[in-house]
Amino acid sequence: MYRVDLNCDMGESFGVYKMGTDEAILAYVTSANIACGFHAGDPATMRKTVKLALEKGIGIGAHPGLPDMTGFGRRNMDLSAQEAYDMVVYQIGALYGFVKAAGGKLQHVKPHGALYNMAAKNKDLSEAIAEAVYKVDPELILFGLSGSELVKAGKAVGLRTASEVFADRTYQADGSLTPRRQADALITDDKLAIAQVVRMVKEGKVRSRQGADIAIQADTVCIHGDGVHALRFAQKIREQLNASNVQIQAAGK
Repeated sequence: MYRVDLNCDMGESFGVYKMGTDEAILAYVTSANIACGFHAGDPATMRKTVKLALEKGIGIGAHPGLPDMTGFGRRNMDLSAQEAYDMVVYQIGALYGFVKAAGGKLQHVKPHGALYNMAAKNKDLSEAIAEAVYKVDPELILFGLSGSELVKAGKAVGLRTASEVFADRTYQADGSLTPRRQADALITDDKLAIAQVVRMVKEGKVRSRQGADIAIQADTVCIHGDGVHALRFAQKIREQLNASNVQIQAAGK
């Protein structure tokens, strides 16, 4: 039996919380990565998103990012390993407080955007992030790009890890995601996205933009909550995985 977690980035708004899309997507995913106030989110949004996820029985994760709201945390920054450690500890702590206050338990940590992509290749940065997660709570699961330095660092420090793949992103020959600035970075056709997900989960392979298959491990599949097609992708991907005899459950179960 194949098994996979479906995760989605959430709580990435400000002020008046618009929970319509987040609430709808929660019917189809099993884990929620909640923004912690650096690249998006604020205290009220964090509290409301945590409450919603707990009501739905969804695994909750901290989604720490770079302090860049204007760029939505998707622009690289020159930061030291110590700075990365500090900002990840800070952001996990913020969400941990809301989860604890609501009577829940934090399941995982998944870095956001540029921090995630930088850590995928930078050993020092990935080790700092993994150490931050471990020092806060060694029971947390660290989500990282399949085959990345972040997953390796998490395993090395003693964390449980979940190798992540993407439904709506294309891949390069080295296993990295195609940069968003490139025209072919995003998959907008739901049939293509579904086919890619099923193949990654069941065959452990994905076709790169260079035309070659690359090996990949799919413990959790990301569906971007801010994507135009996010709700439709979540619904159709879950339907197809169920039809393909794939068990869907949260990474922490």
